[in-house]
Amino acid sequence: MVALLLAFGPGGTARADHGRGTEARGRIGIRLLEAPVAHDPRARIYIVDHVAPGTTIKRRIQVTSSSPIRRHIALYAAAADIKQGRFTFAAGSTANELTRWTSLDHSTLDLAPHGSAVAKVVIHVPPKASGGERYAVIWAQDTALPDPSHNISVIDRVGIRVYLSVGPDGEPPSDFQIGTVTSLRDQTGRPQLRVQVHNTGARALDMNGILSLSGGPDGLSTGPFPATTGVTLAPGDTAPITVLLNKQVPDGPWKARLTLASGLVQRTVTFTFTFPRSGVGNAVLADAHGPITLAMAGLAVMTFAAGVIILRRTRIRPSPGHAARAPRVR
Repeated sequence: MVALLLAFGPGGTARADHGRGTEARGRIGIRLLEAPVAHDPRARIYIVDHVAPGTTIKRRIQVTSSSPIRRHIALYAAAADIKQGRFTFAAGSTANELTRWTSLDHSTLDLAPHGSAVAKVVIHVPPKASGGERYAVIWAQDTALPDPSHNISVIDRVGIRVYLSVGPDGEPPSDFQIGTVTSLRDQTGRPQLRVQVHNTGARALDMNGILSLSGGPDGLSTGPFPATTGVTLAPGDTAPITVLLNKQVPDGPWKARLTLASGLVQRTVTFTFTFPRSGVGNAVLADAHGPITLAMAGLAVMTFAAGVIILRRTRIRPSPGHAARAPRVR
């Protein structure tokens, strides 16, 4: 039996598996200590860069522990990808081209109680590397082995995403288009907007956004409402982004202002709509010639709410007497 928990949180911290009494074991966390100057603000959280073939980049990371006991941490790089609007990571230490370019100056760290340690990530891009963007995760992993009270082991891991673009020229463009906006109510009656977004650039996008409503019944205004986080678009991908509103929000009509962003790229649309009493309402086309107008504010950076993917498995038995527990990625 496998139990899986996926959550997001700032700073790379992870919660321990309550099934092993790991409240007493405390938490481990991981964070990036440095980023390129005047770069995509996501580079403060992830390793995000564009380099020419033959380039070597270095980043320092810090692994922390809130545990009252000593923790033995393994460090390694593993493969990742973007599928169906989500940043996904491969099982275990699965390799890809980017991980084969990546090394760490420490493969293990011994953390004292409530301690921390710093390691260096080195990525050497071969001189003949082909162009394009590649993805990986730098993992810090702690393993609790079986003991007289527990017949399974638990693997806990936290990670930092890597988005590395390779090419001989300057930074490839990042851009997106906002497509149709559909209003609907779910089965509980909660209103929401579903926004189709298409990545028209050459870099992956981590989408976030905010919606404000005005001109409602009796002149009401409400918001802002944040877009749900966790949507990552590979170049060429299209995926929906959802904005959830309060049940108390009336049907409308409303004048809406929706701003979506990834890094330094931002788009704003305005439109008028009415929520359906139930089910799915009409879709509005985000067209420069229609009721929605687009505006770009390249230097306005929205709060980026992505974070660590926290993922745990319990009662996994990859080999007799050994079970595993999990991950989390920044």
